[in-house]
Amino acid sequence: MHNNNTEPELLVEFVRDGLVDEEHYGFIVLSDKNRAFDFIGDTKNYPFYLRSCAKPLQASLMIDYEMDKYYDLTEDEIALCCASHAGEEIHVNTAKRILDKIGLDETYLKCGLHKPLSKTEQTRMILSGMGENVLQNNCSGKHIMMLGLCKMKNWDLDTYYKANHPLQLAIKEKITELCNLTKSYPITTDGCGVPIMSMPLTNMLHGYLNLFCNPKYEKIKKAFLDHPYIIGGEDRTDTKIIENSKGIVAKVGAGGLCIVVNTETEEAFVVKISDCDMKVREMVVLQILKNLHWVDIGYDNSIKTIHGEKVGEIKISI
Repeated sequence: MHNNNTEPELLVEFVRDGLVDEEHYGFIVLSDKNRAFDFIGDTKNYPFYLRSCAKPLQASLMIDYEMDKYYDLTEDEIALCCASHAGEEIHVNTAKRILDKIGLDETYLKCGLHKPLSKTEQTRMILSGMGENVLQNNCSGKHIMMLGLCKMKNWDLDTYYKANHPLQLAIKEKITELCNLTKSYPITTDGCGVPIMSMPLTNMLHGYLNLFCNPKYEKIKKAFLDHPYIIGGEDRTDTKIIENSKGIVAKVGAGGLCIVVNTETEEAFVVKISDCDMKVREMVVLQILKNLHWVDIGYDNSIKTIHGEKVGEIKISI
């Protein structure tokens, strides 16, 4: 991610036996409820797509329309609606429960098929000869939430994913409001087939602080804090952070994004890794958490051979 409008900063170097082998660039922005006050890398307010970081913002409509009460959703079911889950049994079963409450089945979902993100689940499926199920899609909870809103509002179920559908127009309006957007930015179709907005990183932080630090959306905050494994799952960065901290919400998104909110200090930061490397993203986020004294979750910065011999280290320059 290096165009004429941005100047990403060198964040991570992989040094093998004294030689820099890899370099990873990106952006970091730190904000409180009033303003962004710390920047690493100059985005020049260039917009980035929200990708899966949009999910809790999209799910805020559940509260606005009282869908959670209408279908009597439990906290873990609300969490799944915000999740980029790993497609494990706990996620699939939660998805089925919500569908039962809504009165629909999985044939209505338009998110498509992909292998579950959980390596353990992938192995289990290979050994048992099982095929993929649409409920294992990491976005199935979001799509079920969207279908639930449509069923409740008597909106068309077949076209819920289209940009001009009343649901997607309502989501666009809601995210515009939460993220304090005063102009429009490009919109694309996300991997799972629904519209996804772009915006500067500072506006993403406004959106998260306006959501997770607002008593109106307490149920979404509690869903994250109380059910971190539903939000992600096996080896997922956001799950790791929430499980090992207190009052800290995290959500990853494709394209190298991760947004973290300290709901107690009402501050947040966003990381955007330019080459979208997920391992680098996790290490940078964990290092920022340590630097801010929010939580210290250790990580291994050594570079090893397959045989376990250490040949270098990963240096994070923040």
